Amino acid sequence: MVGFNKIILIGNLTRNPELRYTPSGTPVANFGLAVNRRFRQADDQKEEVCFVDIVVFGKQAEHCGQYLSKGDVAIIDGRLQQRRWETEDGQRRSKHEVVAQSVTFGPKKQSHTGDPGGGEEEYPHDHPYESEEYA
Repeated sequence: MVGFNKIILIGNLTRNPELRYTPSGTPVANFGLAVNRRFRQADDQKEEVCFVDIVVFGKQAEHCGQYLSKGDVAIIDGRLQQRRWETEDGQRRSKHEVVAQSVTFGPKKQSHTGDPGGGEEEYPHDHPYESEEYA
C-alpha cells in the first residue's frame, strides 16, 4: 500500500529556534510551535492548544535561527516523523515531530521599542525557504 505523509501547520513559536550543526556540518534548527483550535461545545466557545516540535535542516535552518523568535507566526509544510531511542538506563523512548520542508514566516508583531516605522519587519525573501530532504 502506498503511504502519504504531509502536514501543514500555522502557529506561534513557543521558544526561540535552537540552531546547531551535525558532525558533517549540516545546520539543524529545532523549535516548538503552538497551534490553536477554537470550537463550540454546547453554548460555550472553547479553545485548545496543540504543541508540536519542529525540526528544520539546511540553509532554511540558519534562516529560521536568524529571523524567527518566540511568539512569531510561522507556516510549516512538512512531514510527520517518529524518533525512537533508548536511554542510558535502558528505557525505550519515542516522540513525534514535524520535519519541515518549507517554513513561511508570518508578519512580525509591532516592536515595543517605540519605533515610529511600526508595521512589519522585512525578511530577505517573500517566499518560503525550500529545504533539502534529509532522511
